[in-house]
Parts: sequence; C-alpha cells; structure tokens
Amino acid sequence: MESSEFRPLDEKSLVEYIKSTPSLSSLLGDRLDALTIKEVGDGNLNLVFIVVSPGGGSFVVKQALPYVRLIGESWPMTKERAYFEALALKEHGHLCSDHVPEVYHIDRTMSLIAMRYLEPPHIILRKGLIAGIIYPLLAAHMSDYMAKTLFCTSLLYHTTTDHKKAVAKFCGNVELCRLTEQVIFSDPYKVSQYNRWTSPYLDRDAEAVREDNVLKLEVAELKSMFCERAQALIHGDLHTSSVMVTGDSTQVIDPEFAFYGPMGFDIGAFLGNLILAYFAQDGHANESSDRELYKKWILRTIEDTWNLFEKKFTSLWNDNRDGNGEAYLAAIYNNTELQLLVQKKYMKDLFHDTLGFGAAKMIRRIVGVAHVEDFESIQDASKRAYCEHRALEFAKRLLKERRGFQYINQVVSVILEMPS
Repeated sequence: MESSEFRPLDEKSLVEYIKSTPSLSSLLGDRLDALTIKEVGDGNLNLVFIVVSPGGGSFVVKQALPYVRLIGESWPMTKERAYFEALALKEHGHLCSDHVPEVYHIDRTMSLIAMRYLEPPHIILRKGLIAGIIYPLLAAHMSDYMAKTLFCTSLLYHTTTDHKKAVAKFCGNVELCRLTEQVIFSDPYKVSQYNRWTSPYLDRDAEAVREDNVLKLEVAELKSMFCERAQALIHGDLHTSSVMVTGDSTQVIDPEFAFYGPMGFDIGAFLGNLILAYFAQDGHANESSDRELYKKWILRTIEDTWNLFEKKFTSLWNDNRDGNGEAYLAAIYNNTELQLLVQKKYMKDLFHDTLGFGAAKMIRRIVGVAHVEDFESIQDASKRAYCEHRALEFAKRLLKERRGFQYINQVVSVILEMPS
C-alpha cells in the first residue's frame, strides 16, 4: 500500500501508517497499540525508526526528508533517494544475502523503506572501532560483500545490453551523485561555507589543501572517473557507519547514494575509513589501553580486506569466464597467458582507483562538511588535531603517489612510517 502524498512521520503517525499497511502490520502480530517506536536517526539525511512489537516482531523504518538533515531546509535534497536505496538493497541482497538486510516494504511516495531490524548486539562499526572492539570476521565478510556485488553488476558478468539497462535504472539518482561530487571532489579544495576543521590547529592544513595544485589535478581525475565510469552498481557511501556488526555478523546498510560508478569508490571508502580509525586511535588511548595492539589489528584488517577481495573477485571472474560477461570476449582473450595479463592489469588499475578514492574520502572527512565520530569524539582539540593532521598528511601522499604502490602491505608500511 502506498500513500497518496508525502508527509514526514513521527512516532505517533508511524503507528497509523503501520496499521494501514498490511505488509508491515502482519510482521507485528495483533498488538499494534503497544508498539515501541524510537527515532534513532543520527546520520546526515534521514529519519530512522526502530519498531518493536510486544509479540516479538520488529523492523526498521527509514524515511528520506526533502532536505539535508545535517544542514536543514536551506539545503534541499530529493526524497527519491529512498527509492534508489531500496533498489540497491534488493539487488545487493540478492547477490549477497548474508550481509545485506532484507527489505519488507517500499513506499515511493512516502520515500520510505521498512527492513530487517539488526537487533543488539549489532552496533555501527564506527562505534565499535572507537570502543576498540575486535571483529575477527570483518575482512572476510566485507571482502565477500564487495566482491559479489561489484563483480556481479559489472560487464565481467553482464552483457552490454543488460548492463546499460541496469545503469539506466539508477541514472535518476543524480542529486545524490551531485552531492558526492560537491562534498568530496570540490568543496575541500576551495573556500566553501560548509567546510570546517579543528581550528585554529588545522587552519594551515586546510589552506594547504586549497593551494596544492598537484592534489587538485589528481582529484580532478577521480571526479571525472566518478562522473563518467559506470563500472558496477556501487553502494556509493560505504564508510564504517554504513556497516553494522557483531562478532560474527556484518551487515551493510544505507546505500541511498547507489548508482553505477567506479568500483574503487566503494572499496576505497571502506579502507579509507579504516585508515581514519587507525589514526584516531592515539586520541582514544588512555592509561588502561595504549591501543597499540588494536592499531595492529586495524592494519591487518586493511591488508586482509583488499587481499581477500582480490582473491574472491578474481575467483568469481575465473568461475564465470564462459558466462555472459562481454568485457573480455572468450573468442579474443583465448589463451591463459593473455587472460592472466588482462586480470593483472584490471586488478592493478582497480587497486590504484581504490587508493585514490580512499584518500579523497579521508581528506573530505578532515577539512570538508561532514566529519567522522572517530575524531570528533576526541574531546581534547589539540589531541584531535594531531590525529587529524597525520591522517591528512598520509591521505595527501596516498592520493599523489597511489600509482607507485603495487601491494596493500606497501600502503600499510607507509602508514607506519608517518612521523609523529
């Protein structure tokens, strides 16, 4: 059932909406007057409600607002993003059901999605990283999610006809793409009313970004790739607050920025946010924990995530070599030596894309509009700025020198060499 017009929901009006929507009310049993509803949206854009019935049924309702919640009504934003998020959840859930929550209901008019409630002890990965919690399966799970969703929506798996049809379905998510273009590839490199940083400590750092011609040339290349390359159906905002975890469960949420774009944008977003978490650890160290062992675990996770991703992605490629994919036709790439050359070049290019996008994502989180709790939760501003400065210096180096790296362990070595 869909509503005839949009209206923002609150706890009270959501109850009435659920009662009038059989696909939702049936999940909760008969006790609809005793529901527990809590609005928990702490992100930048949306309303998020947790709905729990005394009988045990539950789900999450997410509603897109017609503006950027972080800024307010002065920054309008399309509500249609909820529709594209629902499409992406369904497609990615079909490809990797172990790591994507099930969608129960979509209402395009109300810009609303209802999906599985990831009950406690699931928490946002970013919060777990701040707390110093080790997730031994994180690299295995995230590499699985990224390999399956990226490979199976690319031309390595699809015909060009099917691929173009799929690309067309997501072309309407243009406003979210333009938001990404602005906050990642534009604002940090110029004076913008939305930029902020830990002032006065990072005033010179922010100015240095705006004055760095080489950095601007590199980020222009990444922006071009982001805008022009429909490589696969990407999540579009795959940072550590878009992942919910327990010790044995990893669930990817919030793909409202989804569209057909460069694969490296997703992989880079995740790895870049892990690197931010690494540099933030010194700000969370205290007498009871110096966080040194935890920092080593983060670095191992960065290495393992890429290495496992590369292994799983190429395995999918090998398994589907005789399938429908039209990127490399079997009649042309018809011997083992050539096939290995193709794979090696493809994965090297993807690795460099990943490093570039990861670096750009790091930079925007330090001198752009939306920062990360990893740093923001460090109360001492001078200590926070110290952590941010080291992360920013690394990100700038990574963006400029990414093509010189051949293996992920070389990236980790540079992280370890960053001056204190």
